[in-house]
Amino acid sequence: MGEAQEVQLHIMGEILPAKARLLAADCYLYTIGLQYLPVSTYTLICASQLAFNSVFSFLLNAQKFTPFIINSLVLLTISSILLVFNNESSDGTSGVSKANYAIGFICTVAASAGYGLVLSLTQLCFNKVIKKQTFKAVLDMIIYQQIVATSVIVVGLFASGDWKGLTREMDGYKMGKVSYVMNLVGTAISWQVFSIGCVGLVFDVSSLFSNSISVLGLPIVPVLAVFVFNDKMGGVKVISMVLAIWGFISYAYHHYLDDRNCKAEKRNAGEVSKAPMLES
Repeated sequence: MGEAQEVQLHIMGEILPAKARLLAADCYLYTIGLQYLPVSTYTLICASQLAFNSVFSFLLNAQKFTPFIINSLVLLTISSILLVFNNESSDGTSGVSKANYAIGFICTVAASAGYGLVLSLTQLCFNKVIKKQTFKAVLDMIIYQQIVATSVIVVGLFASGDWKGLTREMDGYKMGKVSYVMNLVGTAISWQVFSIGCVGLVFDVSSLFSNSISVLGLPIVPVLAVFVFNDKMGGVKVISMVLAIWGFISYAYHHYLDDRNCKAEKRNAGEVSKAPMLES
């Protein structure tokens, strides 16, 4: 084993476990946030992860910013900040105090920041450590950190004694035990498919682009929550949703212009290379 490979394995041994532990803590914070916040408020706050991801991308991945990207980040950030000024303290969460509402809000924002950092660290690993253009590299990244993160969460589940309430929770599920198990299995499979797509976008494009695709689905959830969970959809949330959509469109337009300019540069370069051949 060469010295360069030994250094690479040492760096992976330092970064990947840290990423996995951060992912486990991130999931825990998301859980607390969802416990105290309604689905619509929780989902729209999660849009702030793009703003955090942009900061970490600038610091860790040398991400370049254009006016369209900046406009997108500002709009998505404002769409989340607006929810702080929502006067409906309960907002569809009956029995939740203002203190718990604030705890849920803070934990969700912290989880969004952690998720942005995880994506930037993932891109850093691909660019500086792994350096392999294969699908196996994507799976290795996902499997390793998911195993560590799951182990941490399972240990916490048994250490806290929450596992004792699983049977009671299953018995109290309105749709029955089979539906309860199918719900958990479906959620686990869907999350793994999402992880592969998310890390794949980081691998092919960037962590910021991957996150923007994730944020695209956030405005849809509050609308579905109104019909599925009878959640409230006030004016502040409507404005937040519009700003979130507007922010993503701005980011997508930037990539459209960037792709068009790249194609134009390649076409011009090809014409320049052919010119000496025509003259000769």
